[in-house]
Amino acid sequence: MILRPAEARDASDVAAIWNPVIRETAATFTTQEKTPEGLAGDFAARAAEGRLFLVAEDAGAVLGFATYFQFRNGPGYARTMEHSIILASAARGRGVGRALMAGLEDHARAGGVHSLWAGVSAENPAGVAFHRAIGFAEIARLPEVGYKFGRWMDLVLMQKIL
Repeated sequence: MILRPAEARDASDVAAIWNPVIRETAATFTTQEKTPEGLAGDFAARAAEGRLFLVAEDAGAVLGFATYFQFRNGPGYARTMEHSIILASAARGRGVGRALMAGLEDHARAGGVHSLWAGVSAENPAGVAFHRAIGFAEIARLPEVGYKFGRWMDLVLMQKIL
């Protein structure tokens, strides 16, 4: 397995991993599917900002991705980032998530990021457990802030000081 910055050629593979999660799970509250064109733009934008959109690849197949972006707008939050990580179902339990997060954290730390946040759906206990296992602490639970599948869902905010 190799980790590398996402390239435009990865956009369709990333969309193929991300869109079933959007359509079928409560792991993300969004309902708007990703397009290859939009993702290619996201890859370029992250690179232009000095941030990373990282993919894990094995034998030419993208297994998952991780990326980070500013937690809130404004210069006071310039060193506080939020991240997203999503794996293909076949990649789960193989260390891919840990490798992606280690690469993402190293990049963020080298860029002066102090605090990394995860916003995890409370309906995704595996996501909460994963973040806890790699050193994130649960800071807050925001009740009923996400709405999807006709119901309100809680958000778990988790933080890691880099």
